[in-house]
Amino acid sequence: MSPDNESGANAGSVAQVDLKLEALVIPVSDVDIAKKFYANLGWRLDADFSFDNGFRVVQFTPPGSGCSVQFGTKVTSAAPGSARGLYLIVSNIEAARNALFARGVDVSAVFHSATPGAQFQPGGASGRVAGPAPGNASYSSFATFSDPDGNGWLLQEVTTRLPGRVDSTTTSFGSASDLASALRRAEVAHGEHEKRTGRPDANWPDWYAEYMVREQSGEELPR
Repeated sequence: MSPDNESGANAGSVAQVDLKLEALVIPVSDVDIAKKFYANLGWRLDADFSFDNGFRVVQFTPPGSGCSVQFGTKVTSAAPGSARGLYLIVSNIEAARNALFARGVDVSAVFHSATPGAQFQPGGASGRVAGPAPGNASYSSFATFSDPDGNGWLLQEVTTRLPGRVDSTTTSFGSASDLASALRRAEVAHGEHEKRTGRPDANWPDWYAEYMVREQSGEELPR
């Protein structure tokens, strides 16, 4: 049996190995200009390594992200600015947009899609509708910006995860900002809960906790 066939035959009995996406490469024309841009975003500079053969790699990590971005010289043959649809997931898209705008980034207004895929079309496309999605539906509100080369970043607001997207036995938040946003959503939902019941809920910490766990795992939310 060949090694390939043997590997396939034993696949069902081999323990699953974690494959963690921790870095993606974007093509840039000027490393120093790109480095200045991403540093200005407030992203963490992890590395800037240069070698005698001209190879250079720079790595930044967005706040709260488990994945980093790399660029440099002799890193990729892709055309500078050809990376598109680079997702940045946020829990509050207005706050995220305002933070970028305050750093001088030319970020679009918040919009939602009237037609599937409009978020990937150029700014001003007919499928984009100004303002957040009706009811602030999770996964449905966007904003865009580009780096100096034109590599395109897409902000997407996610508050409630789809079932199966996260480990339902684990609740975690990538930053204090994400946790604060989750608490605010729980506060609003709990206010509606008290209106429905017609009385104050002394066990609000338990209700908040249940709401936040279910929201993150994509389960039905408490009422």
